[in-house]
Amino acid sequence: MAPMGAAAGERGLQSLVWHRLKSSVFDDCRKEEEWKIILLDDFTTKLLSLCCKMTDLLAEGITVVENVYKNREPVPHMKAIYLITPTKKSIDGLINDFMSKSSSKYKAAYVYFTDYCPDSLFNKMKSSCSKAIRRCKEINISFFPYESQVFTLDVPDAFYCCYSPTLEKTSDKDAMMETVAQQIVTLCATLKANPGVRYRSKPLDNASKLGQLVEEKLENYYKNDEESQIKDKNNSLLLIIDRGFDPVSTVLHELTFQAMAYDLLPIENNTYKYKADGPSGKEREAILEEEDELWVKIRHKHIADVLEEIPKLLKEVSTKRKATEGKLSLSNLAHLMKKMPHFRKQITKQVVHLNIAEDCMSKFKSNIEKLCKTEQDLALGTDAEGQKVKDSMRVLLPVLLNKNHDKYDKIRAILLYIFSTNGTTQENLDKLIQNVQIESDSDMIKNWQYLGVPIISSATQQRKQSRKDRSSEETFQLSRWTPIIKDVMEDAIENKLDSKEWPYCSRCPPAWNGSGVVSVRQKTKTNQPDDRKSGSKLIIFVVGGITYSEMRCAYEVSQACKSCEVIIGSTHILTPKRLLDDIKKVNKPKDIVCIKDETKL
Repeated sequence: MAPMGAAAGERGLQSLVWHRLKSSVFDDCRKEEEWKIILLDDFTTKLLSLCCKMTDLLAEGITVVENVYKNREPVPHMKAIYLITPTKKSIDGLINDFMSKSSSKYKAAYVYFTDYCPDSLFNKMKSSCSKAIRRCKEINISFFPYESQVFTLDVPDAFYCCYSPTLEKTSDKDAMMETVAQQIVTLCATLKANPGVRYRSKPLDNASKLGQLVEEKLENYYKNDEESQIKDKNNSLLLIIDRGFDPVSTVLHELTFQAMAYDLLPIENNTYKYKADGPSGKEREAILEEEDELWVKIRHKHIADVLEEIPKLLKEVSTKRKATEGKLSLSNLAHLMKKMPHFRKQITKQVVHLNIAEDCMSKFKSNIEKLCKTEQDLALGTDAEGQKVKDSMRVLLPVLLNKNHDKYDKIRAILLYIFSTNGTTQENLDKLIQNVQIESDSDMIKNWQYLGVPIISSATQQRKQSRKDRSSEETFQLSRWTPIIKDVMEDAIENKLDSKEWPYCSRCPPAWNGSGVVSVRQKTKTNQPDDRKSGSKLIIFVVGGITYSEMRCAYEVSQACKSCEVIIGSTHILTPKRLLDDIKKVNKPKDIVCIKDETKL
């Protein structure tokens, strides 16, 4: 289990989910001096790993954690908690444990479903093992608290279901939309928020459909939840957006630490593999998580600042202990770690992040640096001096002619060129694909049309959306682009969103005061420097994935606007390569694209 962290109260969504699990599950079936076993499925295993560790479960009287799918030894003298998703596979696992009284694996079952259990499955469970079940509840947590202000539904298949032309107007897409809407409602319930729901009217209607479903399900949830007094919609706002609203941010090379690392390095399941003692050293693993205070502190900083900061931190540690003199070396660090156990963890984290930063920079210096200038010029339409780019093709060509750039980098550059011109001609596109020899991957470019992004220009096309002027903001030359979602967040908080572009789902839209500005006639509460807990909440959901740079924006805007906390989430989290792979498959038949069982949630 991933550690829960010392500062649990400061860990936002993860802390909220853990406290909700404590009150809804563990406190609900607690008895003094009684130990229990907990049975989990794949979803709830990941859920718990994100918000607690084994010692937290021990404190709640849990002595063993088991997988409900697997065959297990009976422990008939102990009671079991089943924290599972209401799916056939998980419920079959429960039923199999109580096939008959003589062969029951446990003394009794306390069943907690993450979400609404369909009547057919509930009746199946009831008819098979009702005598063994002491409790059966739905706790309404079917999302993952990925970070303190980021959530994910962990349904990457939703991208195919929502954007594939083969699934348009099918029951598969409808079922996925229903599932996603229900998951969003459980997030709102956990936040104790009943938000007004708005959606981006372009480029497609996925956001509109999902918004209507969420609005209906929220109304039903709060109508049926007798304990809840949360009826007021003024304090929170939910914006639902289609992924095609900002294609640029999905393919641009980002130079802030987290986004850059996940783009350039083979980080899987938030695990980074490295060799601390040089190329011949033993391979080690580090998990990038909220528990790591240094990671949380530096993940949104520019790589240049990170490379400056970590060596300073390392030197501070060594200076405090006067264990080394002069230049730091790996042997001195090893000596420090042996001599001071309480500093070992701190130094290890710093070494890990220095390794990540140096890995990123070696990739950057070899290839990415030249790409970044081209990408920024194409994305913004101006160069670093603010001069307008007159010929986008001339900016693009050096990248295409460079043999050191791989196909993904060239495709990303071509896409930025097409996005910058709001589409290109069929003839021009064919030439680009042929000259770069990417015929087999051309769907990575062409299939953006299914996201509502113009690839082939037309006479009726609308103008590109206007952007906020950020020329006065200090930034690095190769990091001038700001994700569009940051404009959206700031406009939403200041109540400046255009009502035609951002319609409400409700016929009677609630008043929204995200900025916390109050009338002089109103009494103001004592001013807290960063009191967002009782303030407004802006929830943003993107259909089809969010980028690490967009996640960063939620923290930046929350920090700038003390009265409103921004929480961002999606069906899953994107990296540019993963997105291009998904886009390539989006027009393929369903039986060729491997789609998981969508009934899992």
